[in-house]
Amino acid sequence: MDGFPLTPPYRLLYEGATMALPPQFLDDLRTRTPLPGLIGRKTRLARNGRQWKGCCPFHNEKTPSFYVYDDHFHCFGCGAHGDAIAFLMRAEGASFPEAVERLASEAGMEVPKPTPQAAAREARARDSHAVLAAAAAVYQRRLRLPEGRPALDYLLKRGLTEETIARFGLGWSGEGRGALAADLRPEGITTEQLVEAGLIKWREPDDPASGTSDLFFGRVMFPIRDRRGRIISFGGRVMGDGQPKYVNGPETELFRKRQSLYGWDLAREGAFRGATVIAVEGYMDVIMLHQAGFTGAVAPLGTALTAEQLAALWQMSPEPVLCFDGDSAGAKAATRAVETALPALKPEATLRLATLPAGEDPDTLVGQKGAAAFQAVLDSARPLSEALYGLLVGHLPSATPEQRAGIRALLVAKASVIEDKGVSAEYRRALLDRFFASTRTERPAFARPAGAALRKGPRKPWDKPPLVRILRTPPEDPRPGQARILLAILLRQPALLPEVEEPFCLLDLPPGPAETLRDAMLRWLPHAEVLDSAALMDHLREHGMGEALSWAIGADDLPLEARPEAQPKEALDGWWHFFGYLRGEDELSRDRAEAQQMLAATNDPAAQQRLIRLTEALAALRRGETESGAYGEQA
Repeated sequence: MDGFPLTPPYRLLYEGATMALPPQFLDDLRTRTPLPGLIGRKTRLARNGRQWKGCCPFHNEKTPSFYVYDDHFHCFGCGAHGDAIAFLMRAEGASFPEAVERLASEAGMEVPKPTPQAAAREARARDSHAVLAAAAAVYQRRLRLPEGRPALDYLLKRGLTEETIARFGLGWSGEGRGALAADLRPEGITTEQLVEAGLIKWREPDDPASGTSDLFFGRVMFPIRDRRGRIISFGGRVMGDGQPKYVNGPETELFRKRQSLYGWDLAREGAFRGATVIAVEGYMDVIMLHQAGFTGAVAPLGTALTAEQLAALWQMSPEPVLCFDGDSAGAKAATRAVETALPALKPEATLRLATLPAGEDPDTLVGQKGAAAFQAVLDSARPLSEALYGLLVGHLPSATPEQRAGIRALLVAKASVIEDKGVSAEYRRALLDRFFASTRTERPAFARPAGAALRKGPRKPWDKPPLVRILRTPPEDPRPGQARILLAILLRQPALLPEVEEPFCLLDLPPGPAETLRDAMLRWLPHAEVLDSAALMDHLREHGMGEALSWAIGADDLPLEARPEAQPKEALDGWWHFFGYLRGEDELSRDRAEAQQMLAATNDPAAQQRLIRLTEALAALRRGETESGAYGEQA
């Protein structure tokens, strides 16, 4: 329980039950269970700095005194305290096994079955923690011996203080093979325990008769700790120019590289005290940042950032900063990290991206220019929503219609992998807004199709077109019907597509055939030689979309504007009418403001036409909402 007391009578039940399950499983379960989401089902929580605050669900109070942190809760009123498992036990009267089963099911984990083998593994894990702690003491002692003087001088020359060296437990492995086993033998630590802990290995796998070899020799040693501060492995840096420069211990029952972060325990404490959580690349980067006061710094262990490590970052902060080098390798690392993060983005779990000056890393930047220089890098960190566009398409050509269509499809695809639907829709809009803003200088935003001549003379208020006369009783959710009409209009009048391409892209359509048809039509447009309805429908059928096509145009109640005999002007008016309903008043208002700015900046007739259309759509939406609802009055 990380040293935090449980409230009786749960302590004895909890502590006894945990003995039956592997500690690593319970740690993983806690990591994968966001406490604010779990506890927020029982009481309303509001963010309060880096934690959450609300009224205690365990006693009646009017002034909130219940706090939720990344891995535990605490009530300063009644003293209730614990982790996710303890919360379910107290809030719902669940037994320990019931609470574990429920949380594991939600986290997609399988509860290990109690077996003699599992009990033996747990005992070995406890032994391994003790073995690793003893090894750390040996390494630290050697650093202060004459043989370790070059390693100590190296660390001091890198700018580390004695206090920092002690805080991170840095040491020296020694040069001699077999020296660690010899040092630990008087403490009763066997060769088998050293192998189990990942400190030495059999020369031939699983063959004790082959003898052993040390994994670390001639290296500065960096203890790797878990979130609770227990040593789970080591990393070592070679002295001189040997390769590999850094090595980590092997995977063991305690050490899972994908699930661990260097500096995790210290960063948790720093985040609790208000520090910015920062993910950097290496051991020395983390250590120098902590020494400079950036106590929320961590690093993955020689691998690209994993989903498990991101989950750990989000437990410490809803918006950690990923800090990358300013070269091509840094850009690739940033892109990989973003690809990993996208599916898991939520309103309370996002990222900021910071880019270092070319040729710098946090270690050298802080060492040569001080903490203020790195603070400037943090201050310039961009939200992921702003940085994502450049990472995805900044290097892609966009000169031809085909290239632009490919970029647009890529942006839509990346937004769609975000599992939270609300966040996905916002990213889709932001990415496409950026895309169209960047391509408006290359082609007109709205090219008026044949047959859609502008009206002359003063403009009248937009009369409700006949297509509002659709349903006698509007459905509970009118959006699928509105989307179907919108698509049917374009399927019958594809010559309108060049004019409405941008707003058509930005629409958040209901999932299913509407989205499928929209994406297929936009892919067809750059390659179409003739914007002909029959050609478009043939193309869709050839690509397996006959069923979706029938859904869009096969209904008996489609209005005149969505039928083959409609005039282009009638169809265009109708399309904008339903665009307004689907887009929504807030988004339309924002679109209109952007169109005003564009017109003022360019004085482009296409921008003027866009502003006119958006103004009419917004006015029609407001009339429709106040006068007759989403589908208008019945004729």
